[in-house]
Amino acid sequence: MAATVASSIQIAAARPCISSSHRIVKAGAAILGANSRSVSWTKLTSACNISSLEPFRCSFSSSPVKFNEVVTKAMSESSENKPVSGLPINLKGKRAFIAGVADDNGYGWAIAKSLAAAGAEILVGTWVPALNIFETSLRRGKFDESRVLPDGSLMEITKVYPIDAVFDNPDDVPEDIKTNKRYAGSSNWTVQEVAESVKQDFGSIDILVHSLANGPEVTKPLLETSRNGYLAALSASSYSYVSLLKHFVPLMNPGGSSISLTYIASERIIPGYGGGMSSAKAALESDTRVLAFEAGRKHKIRVNTISAGPLRSRAAKAIGFIDTMIEYSMANAPLQKELSADEVGNTAAFLVSPLASAITGAIIYVDNGLNAMGVGVDSPIFKDLNIPSDKH
Repeated sequence: MAATVASSIQIAAARPCISSSHRIVKAGAAILGANSRSVSWTKLTSACNISSLEPFRCSFSSSPVKFNEVVTKAMSESSENKPVSGLPINLKGKRAFIAGVADDNGYGWAIAKSLAAAGAEILVGTWVPALNIFETSLRRGKFDESRVLPDGSLMEITKVYPIDAVFDNPDDVPEDIKTNKRYAGSSNWTVQEVAESVKQDFGSIDILVHSLANGPEVTKPLLETSRNGYLAALSASSYSYVSLLKHFVPLMNPGGSSISLTYIASERIIPGYGGGMSSAKAALESDTRVLAFEAGRKHKIRVNTISAGPLRSRAAKAIGFIDTMIEYSMANAPLQKELSADEVGNTAAFLVSPLASAITGAIIYVDNGLNAMGVGVDSPIFKDLNIPSDKH
């Protein structure tokens, strides 16, 4: 790669290429895409991260389908200042806080990587009980391969903050949590305290990402869900976003942007996605529209949400039938190809960039078009229609 790296992301269709996260590439260009892999993990200032429990996000196990994948690929500029072709996504000089990174295979990580590839500085929040494992894995190089950015550099996370977005301030924390061993050694991890810490450390941010959710009774049908389980799902999966934006908006520079992650269960029936999680996602989408108006009018901040298809993340695997959801998507989506976390990450990079300056209050679907379907075309009832299909 040339010595001088242009800090911008460009849109291009290409073959799968290595892309991932590590060094907050101040100057790092990237082409929007998928397939991300990484190399080594160096600097990580520890404070803690947020565990993202976005259940149904799974990577489609595709078959012999041969689509050219859209890849996050770094575009470097020659030392002769040769202009970069294409439409750039440039986040150089921007600072992002991503709440919901606890490993290297979820959407939170992919978003961090794409923002870093576009030139943004990365701060992350990790769920307190997952912090030690996450940071230990980073130090030992477990995520090294996943940190590689398209230009060969490594994504750098400037600072990791501990966070539990279920609690707004110290007064909300019950005694059993305060004395819980999994929280021992960490401090200033409520939403208010994290916002105050970021302000003290950096002054301001430009981008806020909410990539976390949790439903303690997600495997229960709604009719069997308890009040506590239902309210816990809403607290962790939707109100947590309201709280994050409420406390971080004062730190955000005018013209900034915030995004969250939702799921099609908010508007369609997904048996097995229970415990109030579908209700929580519906609330999150409704809140996105209201927050877009309020934050836009008062702070000039844009607010959007990405409805992502299923990804085989650690959290999704815990539900038990993510593979089935992936197979269903492969069989019924208009695009029968693998959905990668990078495709969601690159969409996020676009949404928080100046290229999306007129987009707010929107739900952006990144699911190979599954949201558009009214029926499952893999049903035997359609066997005589000769619907094109890639066998997998």
